[in-house]
Amino acid sequence: MPRAIVALALAASVSAAALAAAPSSQQPGLAQIRESDLRADIGFLASDALQGRLSLQPGDDAAAQWVASEFAKAGLKPIATDAQGHPSYLLAVPLVEYRPDAEATRLTLKRAGKNTDWKNPDVSGAYPEDRDVDAPVVFAGYGITAPELGYDDYAGLDVKGKVVVVFDHEPQETDAHSIFNGTGNTRYATGYVKVLNAQEHGAVAVLIAPEPNHNHPSAQEIRARIGHHAEHAANPIPSQALVDNPLHIPSMLISADVSSELLATSGSTPVALQNAIDQDLKSHSMALPDTAINLHLHNSARREATTWNVVGMVEGSDPKLAPETIIISAHHDHDGESDGKIWHGADDNASGTVGVVTLARTFAANPLKPRRSILFAVFAAEERGLLGAYYLAAHPLRPLDTTRAMINFDMIGRDEKPSPQTDGLIQVPADTSNRLNLIGAAYSPDYQRTVAKQNEQVGLVLDDRFDHEYALNVFFRSDQFPFVLHNVPAFWWFTGFHPDYHHPSDTADKIDYPKMAKILKLAYLSAWQFADGSTPPRFVSHPGGQKAN
Repeated sequence: MPRAIVALALAASVSAAALAAAPSSQQPGLAQIRESDLRADIGFLASDALQGRLSLQPGDDAAAQWVASEFAKAGLKPIATDAQGHPSYLLAVPLVEYRPDAEATRLTLKRAGKNTDWKNPDVSGAYPEDRDVDAPVVFAGYGITAPELGYDDYAGLDVKGKVVVVFDHEPQETDAHSIFNGTGNTRYATGYVKVLNAQEHGAVAVLIAPEPNHNHPSAQEIRARIGHHAEHAANPIPSQALVDNPLHIPSMLISADVSSELLATSGSTPVALQNAIDQDLKSHSMALPDTAINLHLHNSARREATTWNVVGMVEGSDPKLAPETIIISAHHDHDGESDGKIWHGADDNASGTVGVVTLARTFAANPLKPRRSILFAVFAAEERGLLGAYYLAAHPLRPLDTTRAMINFDMIGRDEKPSPQTDGLIQVPADTSNRLNLIGAAYSPDYQRTVAKQNEQVGLVLDDRFDHEYALNVFFRSDQFPFVLHNVPAFWWFTGFHPDYHHPSDTADKIDYPKMAKILKLAYLSAWQFADGSTPPRFVSHPGGQKAN
């Protein structure tokens, strides 16, 4: 036999022997994790019949109905409520779907009696309602208010009724000793948090500029690396937002050239401003003299419609601890079809959806239940902006302050390979055939230790690279992130990018089913510990460890 096959066979036998040593009370559930079932379920969800599962389209509705029927067959408790007030597995998520008119999107600088206009690709933006904003412009650093770090770009700055220009990401991100989690992202790095913070300070719009030092690709450049944007160019995927969107002000991504022009009256340069902030972590924010803008966003179409989160629960066995919750989640939507091509989404994210369904079966079938309750959630509209997850985090079915951990599956079926997503940005190990990326340890080292301990029975290679990089924005690109914003220990379980990511070629025949089964066994054992252990993982509100909940 070839040496590689012998090594794989040996690893499988060692893993099987180790899993056999798991407590007998957990073995009936483990037995429910079968490669044949994974193959059949992913084959269905990634089939042509579901048309790429685009949010608010029939194929994705069918996927949600399938998950609900599997939860019912497994015997989960329905904990949503339908329009008639009856228990349901389907939680309605009201959305606005709209088509931004890229040709009409415009930013106009008003200075010295002259107007300067910019359009796509120098500026881009989307908002569910048509918006015109006329206001003076203020520079607000990185747009971050972090009182626990003694850092505030808004200190002494009046932005009420004004537009703020902010740099993307966060200070000192190339410094391993930065108070902002070294070279890893914190919650403050995402545009969502920056816009929310500006809104809370009274701003009327936000312009997000690439970091002048260009430590990483801009948001526009990262988006260009994702296959579906180019392949859907002739028929762009519509944008979506929650009907009760917490962001009430629009934002735009602007190019470095636009940023330089807006900051031309600051008395400095964008590079010098970034260097000054990074050096002393003090506010270098200011009003920009003789600088006002008109921001124009227009949509060519708009409608309101409903999609569905699918939710069900296995109740805990301990009356005192059953009110506490562990969440196991994924998302069921993908990118639909265009010009006769179907974006099958086998890895992204039929694999995660099937992972949740499989673990629902395991815990439901296991005669003994853990002490805490487990909420199984398959979210809607992740590809449109984590919308189903943001909705459940804002409208929780069980209190988030007693939610002890979250396992979020998003792409758990492949081997990580170099791709346009990662080229030149992050090193992909030569052998990823037994590797699982865990993302989120900065906010809960306890969680990481629990999974690592259970992995002694499974034998995967656990990788935390994505907790220490700033180029790919991975930390806030999946459904665990809205729950991290609510101080829930939440990890993204992820086998990594590959050349088929967001392409029609992400098909069911390319899934590594034995590896996926191992990941689900690790998740099952870890969820048991979260749900049954005496001390659940703590949430660390600042990755430096100064504050823990």
